[in-house]
Amino acid sequence: MRLFRERGFDATTMRAIAAEAGVSVGNAYYYFDSKEALIQAYYDRAQAEHEEACREFLATEASFAGRLDGVLREWVRVSEPYHEFAVKFFKHAAEPTNPLSPFSKQSSPAREASIAIYREVVEGSRDRMNAELREELPELLWLLSMGMVLFWVHDTSPGCARTYRLIEVTVPLVDRLVGLSHLPGLRGITKDFIAAVHELRA
Repeated sequence: MRLFRERGFDATTMRAIAAEAGVSVGNAYYYFDSKEALIQAYYDRAQAEHEEACREFLATEASFAGRLDGVLREWVRVSEPYHEFAVKFFKHAAEPTNPLSPFSKQSSPAREASIAIYREVVEGSRDRMNAELREELPELLWLLSMGMVLFWVHDTSPGCARTYRLIEVTVPLVDRLVGLSHLPGLRGITKDFIAAVHELRA
């Protein structure tokens, strides 16, 4: 990770990584068959760190807003050491056909693990919400988090203060929309929204 931060993804070779790790090139390829595999391992490790950071407060916080706010804030906190790397690396992850895209087939284990955290946010919440929306919400919240990641990558404020502010203003809005979804007058709108999500996903 340090070499990727210092040299960039393109300029960092497996030979340089092997030398820095004190192993032969062949040994490095035995564990990781490419630089992309190393990045996927980073995704998995970062996801595990995020899950661990969320465990304690998810066990005690019952409100939807509190759970969502905590999960998003913990992601920013545990990702802080990788911010410089993310800025340089983002152009690769943003390419739709790149296997390192968070939407790629290769990234599906980390993506599914992340969606699972948002599923826990929803399922552990005591707030009322539309039943159909509840089913779709974990993936929608993950997509929301992808927007936050994009904002975070471009955030140059000290300590990523602007990203924390984004969370502060966004979570109450999402909470209100989710809370209104079960009201009789808005059920039709919620159903239409879910139908649009299904169509776009297909």
